[in-house]
Amino acid sequence: MKAYLGLYTARLEMPWVKSLKEKRALVKPTIERLRARFPVSAARLAGQDEHGWEVVGFSLIGHDSVWVETVLREAADFIAAQAEYRVTEVSWSIEEVGLEDLLPAWVS
Repeated sequence: MKAYLGLYTARLEMPWVKSLKEKRALVKPTIERLRARFPVSAARLAGQDEHGWEVVGFSLIGHDSVWVETVLREAADFIAAQAEYRVTEVSWSIEEVGLEDLLPAWVS
């Protein structure tokens, strides 16, 4: 049995932001809207103590690689469409994960 794990990270730049509170007010609602709209786990990954940038990421797992890729692309487009920042670097991948050793024998 196989599953597909989709991973996405993006560097968001906001050089005009003057405080961490202002930056959090831009990034946190975007992450919350992303979670509400797509079946992903999302987090602020790096740069929380920096004013001008932050790295965010999300992931999802499913049994259909086409579905995983479609959701990844749509969620990535959603992140990029937000006007509060610039997406300057992205990384994404889909990895095949074998579940044979993780599931009990009666599942197959």
